[in-house]
Amino acid sequence: VQLQASGGGLVQAGGSLRLSCAASGRTFSGSGNMAWFRQSSGKEREFVAGIRLGSLSTHYADSVKGRFTISRDNAKSTVFLQMDSLKPEDAAVYYCATNPRGILSSLRLSSQYNNWGQGTQVTVSS
Repeated sequence: VQLQASGGGLVQAGGSLRLSCAASGRTFSGSGNMAWFRQSSGKEREFVAGIRLGSLSTHYADSVKGRFTISRDNAKSTVFLQMDSLKPEDAAVYYCATNPRGILSSLRLSSQYNNWGQGTQVTVSS
């Protein structure tokens, strides 16, 4: 599976963006994990949001809970990250990743993902 992330850009604080992660090649399987991570300059890559591809249960970092929503469009083999009420500290390069064999306990761990998209830049002006 090849992942293509898109939708980043420049937005004012309080604004919204929707990121997309489209799969090509083999489509998303009905199991495993799909997640968004982000990395800003000088910081470690951090978990943002994840979705279990079987149950479609969603999971969020505390810093984005209530503001971001992860969802999946099965027909388009695409996972979205709707980001509302953006803050300057949300600025980063956002990456999508998938692991068709991932289990719930590994959802938030970047080391457990073997397939990554190329990243899309999100900039939030104050």
